Amino acid sequence: MKEFLKPYDKMKVKLVDSVVRSFKVAKIFRENTDKINAIDFAPNGEHLISCSEDDQIVIYDCEKGTQSRTVNSKKYGVDLIHFTHANNTAIHSSTKVDDTIRYLSLHDNKYLRYFPGHTKKVISLCISPVEDTFLSGSLDKTLRLWDLRSPNCQGLMHLSGRPIAAYDPEGLIFAAGVNSESIKLYDLRSFDKGPFVTFKLNQEKECDWTGLKFSRDGKTILISTNGSVIRLVDAFHGTPLQTFTGYPNNKGISIEASFSPDSQFIFSGSTDGRVHIWNADTGNKVTVLNGDHPGPVQCVQFNPKYMMLASACTNMAFWLPTSEEGGV
Repeated sequence: MKEFLKPYDKMKVKLVDSVVRSFKVAKIFRENTDKINAIDFAPNGEHLISCSEDDQIVIYDCEKGTQSRTVNSKKYGVDLIHFTHANNTAIHSSTKVDDTIRYLSLHDNKYLRYFPGHTKKVISLCISPVEDTFLSGSLDKTLRLWDLRSPNCQGLMHLSGRPIAAYDPEGLIFAAGVNSESIKLYDLRSFDKGPFVTFKLNQEKECDWTGLKFSRDGKTILISTNGSVIRLVDAFHGTPLQTFTGYPNNKGISIEASFSPDSQFIFSGSTDGRVHIWNADTGNKVTVLNGDHPGPVQCVQFNPKYMMLASACTNMAFWLPTSEEGGV
């Protein structure tokens, strides 16, 4: 079972079009009874965590290609789950009772801390890549900065519309997408002074921004939506670089878009149950992968260390390349 994965960082092969097109589903998990609403890889790529509308948190061992543990969150529900830097811990937003963010020990299924403050649904949650701080954005039009060691909010930003947020790869700045029309960049050391730059984009007419991600090289920002469009903008100047379309989203759901670790490819789910992939530089569609997902694919991410892709509807699929160039 240990041979399920080959380390991405040890493979000399470059992720090129032919390798991307060769990805096939290697493992399917059917533990969930409702749609998976968020997934997150551990930074070392060894584990994946998912949460579902059936209130289950599932942890997968990526190296072995197995499910390692299931934790239930029946009382509060669970969404937007993320691993923290400490072993066996995660943070997540709530879907029941209130809009408190919760810090969970996965080892014994106990909550370590609660982070109250938001008065409406939390729609954005991200953890710093370098320290124990995290950001949350809510429909209450606030963005909050937290430290895992304290239940008290460390910083509060009132914004003009629904906010989504992301840290840059160095954890020095963060981006806030506001009202589906502007990106504001903040320096974490002086965020209370307001954004140091604001990029104004054309406001989305047909959909809302639902996610922001920096590329690993820090040069671009990817904007996910609840429509059939994904935006790629320059992280330094706010210049629109690419618009990725041609994937169905006829249900108005939040569909995740993600980068490959080398920032060269963009992956997205769709309501047709397939995974759509584009070249980030040219904007051209590279391929559409069919994994026989029975429902809309809301979550897609590439493993940060291994040559592996994960996509989720109610099922979780692990994809591996099959081409010789992929080294598999």
